[in-house]
Amino acid sequence: MFLGIDLGTSSVKAVLIDDNGERVDESVHALSVSTPQPTWSEQDPGAWWRAALAAVACLRAGLLPAVRAVGLSGQMHGAVLLDGQDHVIRPAILWNDGRAAAACNTLEQREPRSRAITRNQAMPGFTAPKLIWIAANEPANFRRIAHVLLPKDWLRLKLTGEFVSEPSDAAGTLWLDVAQRRWSTAMLAACELDARQMPRLVEGTEVSGQLTREAAKALGLRPGLPVAGGGSDNACGAVGFGIVGDGDAMLSLGTSGVIFVADAVVRSDPERGVHAFCHCVPRMWHRMAVTLSGAGTLSVVSRLVGAASEGALVAEVEAAGMMARAGSRLVMLPYFSGERTPHNDPTATGVFFGIDGATSRVDLGRAALEGVAFALADGLDALEASGLAIGSLDVIGGGSRSRLWGRIIATALDRPLVYRHGGDLGPAMGAARLARIAAGGTSLDEGCQRPAVSQVIEPEPVLAAALAPRRALFRRLYADLKPAFAGTIG
Repeated sequence: MFLGIDLGTSSVKAVLIDDNGERVDESVHALSVSTPQPTWSEQDPGAWWRAALAAVACLRAGLLPAVRAVGLSGQMHGAVLLDGQDHVIRPAILWNDGRAAAACNTLEQREPRSRAITRNQAMPGFTAPKLIWIAANEPANFRRIAHVLLPKDWLRLKLTGEFVSEPSDAAGTLWLDVAQRRWSTAMLAACELDARQMPRLVEGTEVSGQLTREAAKALGLRPGLPVAGGGSDNACGAVGFGIVGDGDAMLSLGTSGVIFVADAVVRSDPERGVHAFCHCVPRMWHRMAVTLSGAGTLSVVSRLVGAASEGALVAEVEAAGMMARAGSRLVMLPYFSGERTPHNDPTATGVFFGIDGATSRVDLGRAALEGVAFALADGLDALEASGLAIGSLDVIGGGSRSRLWGRIIATALDRPLVYRHGGDLGPAMGAARLARIAAGGTSLDEGCQRPAVSQVIEPEPVLAAALAPRRALFRRLYADLKPAFAGTIG
């Protein structure tokens, strides 16, 4: 058996695969997010460890003695600050936190080569601007920093006692020379840090350390098991679906929404808010377009409209039929955590536009589904602006369970969506695959096979004609409201 642990934003997921790469068992333990101020997003790293222990404990106990290696996946960009005794200094600042917007300008002014080194535009969700914010606003905490870790790498420290990361997650810090896959002295200096405060780097397919006796006892595993380098959540999701070849592409519908394209060389377009990061397999990179509110949009909207759950709201929309009321111009901007691609705007907020006296809960639910689809279409346009066309997209993540949403997204993107078996496992499956490779249980090519196709959803011309005017209105609304968004935060 090989164990994959994925540290997400809303939960920790554990997956066991066997020596043939087949899923044997899985479990999930929920997490909560703290928002102490508007645009802030934090979590207690201790809650991650407790959730990881709980998720593994829910796997079939009889299978755990057979585990031969562990792999890790995790949410990107989070800042875990440790002092000289390896104690957590403050709650971790997460990927969807917007407080460091001004620090992005500071970073790029301090190091004018930033975009050439990191291949990315500085955005408040990334790790480096967070540290500039900490230095300016919490100087006492900043002076205590001995190490900075990403979320999954803090779990690795708990598992192995080692300070280690890998290029796919490290690329999202803005401290990595992405083309060279190594820490950039210049980018660290721009944040008043140095390489001694960074973890050493291994590839995602390599062994990063061994399970300590204490961690093994807590998890019910054998001590000394190898722990793979692993990867960021999106890169591991790609590995879980075999998205490891040049031009392979997928759509991830988790808390955020991501279009991911694997590349054999570094291809960057920071001015359009496209991310260019390392893949978690050697000698590969990838591009991403990210909308910060993906399936998380449904959680917010279902709560606002009083639906029993996200699934219940989607079922109501599906029961009402695909088409909106004739002449409806109800549009939702799903920017509940600001937005990345293509706007890079942490001040953007969620907006319903076009509500009238006949608007129902179903109408609002449909507008939410369409709004995320339109945001993803904006991201696809940014990815293709360089002239590299993207074909069909494999779909992973919790949002992949809704075929109604798939029809809307396929039509908005004008691309076929390919659904494969196990699409809801995503990053945890990729982490388990990396564990299997690192332990010598398989090769990269054999261990990253594509799962079997269960369904393909094609764009629908009639639906496309209905969506077109609302897509146009969606794009105009952001431009019209941008000045108002900027005025909402002091």
